[in-house]
Amino acid sequence: KPQEKPKDSGKVTITKTFDFAGEEIKVTKEVDSNSKEAKSFLKQQEKLQSSAPASLPTVSGVKRPSGMSSLLGKIGAKKQKMSTLEKSKLDWENFKEEEGIVEELAIHNRGKDGYIERKAFLERVDHRQFEIERDIRLSRMKP
Repeated sequence: KPQEKPKDSGKVTITKTFDFAGEEIKVTKEVDSNSKEAKSFLKQQEKLQSSAPASLPTVSGVKRPSGMSSLLGKIGAKKQKMSTLEKSKLDWENFKEEEGIVEELAIHNRGKDGYIERKAFLERVDHRQFEIERDIRLSRMKP
């Protein structure tokens, strides 16, 4: 079940439980308290808390929920499933944090040896070559 732990720095820690290959995986994410994800999570928590007291039996004679259906509802609650790609991404993020290579990877990808920089360079060269060829074709055309 998702849990929330508010902190003083304006961050909200969201913990979600997923089912992956029969294992229970807990994913913890820290987001700003002003983000859409945090707001939707807090609304969900409020709904769960407001519905929980209503289902408790009271002294005033409110009817209890039927025993078997509520028990089956608790047991049969499906966990959200996690795909292999999501699990791989989660494992990669955890590995980067454990090894402390997050900043090193960011610096490397920004430099001249980075994939994105090389791709942008090749696109600029291709565009420049196309313009040169276009100018040559236009100059050879008869008016």
